[in-house]
Amino acid sequence: MGMTKGEVELELERMRVATCIVGSGPAAHTAAIYTARAELKPTLFEGWMTNGISPGGQLTTTTDVENFPGFPQGIMGMELTEKWKEQSLRFGTRIFTETVLRLDLSVKPFRLYTDTKQVDADSVIIATGAVAKRLDFPGAGEGEDGLWNKGISACAVCDGAAPIFRNRALAVIGGGDSAMEEANFLSKYGSKVYIIHRRDVFRASKIMQKRALDNPKIEVIWNTDVLKAFGNERGLLSGLNLRNTVTGEVSVLEVSGLFFAIGHEPATKFLEGQVELDSDGYIVTKPGTTQTSIPGVFAAGDVQDKKWRQAITAAGTGCMAALEAEHFLQEREV
Repeated sequence: MGMTKGEVELELERMRVATCIVGSGPAAHTAAIYTARAELKPTLFEGWMTNGISPGGQLTTTTDVENFPGFPQGIMGMELTEKWKEQSLRFGTRIFTETVLRLDLSVKPFRLYTDTKQVDADSVIIATGAVAKRLDFPGAGEGEDGLWNKGISACAVCDGAAPIFRNRALAVIGGGDSAMEEANFLSKYGSKVYIIHRRDVFRASKIMQKRALDNPKIEVIWNTDVLKAFGNERGLLSGLNLRNTVTGEVSVLEVSGLFFAIGHEPATKFLEGQVELDSDGYIVTKPGTTQTSIPGVFAAGDVQDKKWRQAITAAGTGCMAALEAEHFLQEREV
């Protein structure tokens, strides 16, 4: 006979905190550093392989990070995330490698649940991020046979200026505004940029389409899917096998870079609609703030930012969320 929800909760370790942070990337750790220095004794749940990503967020899936201030020679993504964690711990943040499975934001204090803990929190900062959507075809993954981070990426702004892409033919998969924007960005560095789209019409806005189509370095390959990515003797991407979705014809496209621009999925399902989300599932915040539809609950980083999606902008909103949480608690004399 199974236990009831109430009986299960009785077995959980109970914690009482002023501020609970959910996330593990730049937004979460910046919030942790600021709240810890404000002596709010924050507790942070970094999750474990949440959405298939290690604690530290999307940067753990990248190699060289060259656009985060303070590292003129660049830094490996995993190393940078470890430094954030070290700094959070230094100022007294309690960090648990557990995933927050659900929340109850209808009660005060707010209540969060992991597999082993029930946390009552006076304020909550949600910084769970968003995951870039990727296509699954031979050669696109990680590991020994995959070319992910070896010419295949999901962020042109992050990786497009890398030496392996300069003056080389590059490709973008997608048909929305992000694909148009990334193709135009890559045209600054690549000798040629192909937009590969599985239909014969873009869904991007007319103005974004025009910018891409008017760019002499951009060529569109319509009605096409990627069947396979293959590499060279150095283990870097060197080309793609393509299939025309209308004729079935298979061809080879030689490129040194492939960028997925097919959207992101914000990590908000666990919220179960308790805070206001937009049509794409991102948390809606009051303009100019990190305040959500529930007072005392704040959102920072990519989970509320569908436009910029950079580590440095995420860190900025993490700072904002921490300061707003501190003011919220002060006003209520918690």
